[in-house]
Amino acid sequence: MVKAVCVINGDAKGTVFFEQETSEAPVKVTGEVLGLAKGLHGFHVHEFGDNTNGCMSSGPHFNPRNKEHGAPTDENRHLGDLGNIQAAGDSPTAVSITDSKITLFGADSIIGRTVVVHADADDLGKGGHDLSKTTGNAGARIGCGVIGIAKI
Repeated sequence: MVKAVCVINGDAKGTVFFEQETSEAPVKVTGEVLGLAKGLHGFHVHEFGDNTNGCMSSGPHFNPRNKEHGAPTDENRHLGDLGNIQAAGDSPTAVSITDSKITLFGADSIIGRTVVVHADADDLGKGGHDLSKTTGNAGARIGCGVIGIAKI
């Protein structure tokens, strides 16, 4: 088993936990994010664990297989495409995702990369906007943090 944690800072703040039993098992992503306006917010793993220039230095979505942006259930998607989280407004936003494409093991591990929370909804590559197939047109990066190994 591998566990990881990400402390999100910025206008959006929170803590997100990652857990994977084996390299073949899905990753369970849980936690909460504060400071989100009501609605959907893009939630992605970006390529670099570099937050020296805030969330902007985290690079593009983690995409080692050179796929187009898509929904978490799409075969053609970036590994870092985790879809949206739903904010109710004033209360903390729960994160509860199970994903079979990301991993905490091996060369494609997301450990050391950055989770980014976006200002707007991710259109899951289906919005027809110029940015739909690269970013999901999810808007500004309003919170981020590096994923680190956690104690088991």
